[in-house]
Amino acid sequence: MLERYPTLCACKAEIEAAIEALLACFSSGGKLLVCGNGGSASDSEHIVGELMKTFMLDRPLDADMQKKLRSAYPEHAEAMIAHLQRAVPAISLVSETALMTAYTNDNSAEMAFAQQVLSYGREGDILLGISTSGNSANILNAARIARIQGITTIALTGQSGGKVKALSDICICAPSNITYQIQEYHLPIYHCLCACVENELFGVDA
Repeated sequence: MLERYPTLCACKAEIEAAIEALLACFSSGGKLLVCGNGGSASDSEHIVGELMKTFMLDRPLDADMQKKLRSAYPEHAEAMIAHLQRAVPAISLVSETALMTAYTNDNSAEMAFAQQVLSYGREGDILLGISTSGNSANILNAARIARIQGITTIALTGQSGGKVKALSDICICAPSNITYQIQEYHLPIYHCLCACVENELFGVDA
């Protein structure tokens, strides 16, 4: 990734730290909560899509699960084994359309992600907040709730980091102050995170 996007060498340490944090979270049974606005909302769903199914590697069910399926559902087991895959638990907070619109209408748009972090989040989980400015109020409030719940916050931002930098355990600052360029950098960064996590959890030596 760094060979293809050499300007991202400025983020190398933070990307590596994020990979380590994600692996520690998933290895201990935690989950990832992801949120963002606009294009970053689409990125949130994209990230979850890469983690919850095969991204670059095959993820066959482990032998114990295959055995349980064959025992419980002999007529359906082979089809389930052929198509089901091991996954990394991740939730896109932007995808809760009914909840988001109701909460925004009845309560506060700035607290909509925080409400979900309050409900879904558990100590040891990770919140990944994506904000090109680093100043999105709903991301900041989600990070505030994450902090008091013992949830690690990883922020994916632009060059300055914005206000979310001070609320984050790890802040990956894409080296640009121009929104569309920041978004262009965010894609290879989170693809790298997903690929590294997948390789460590599901690679041949895992």
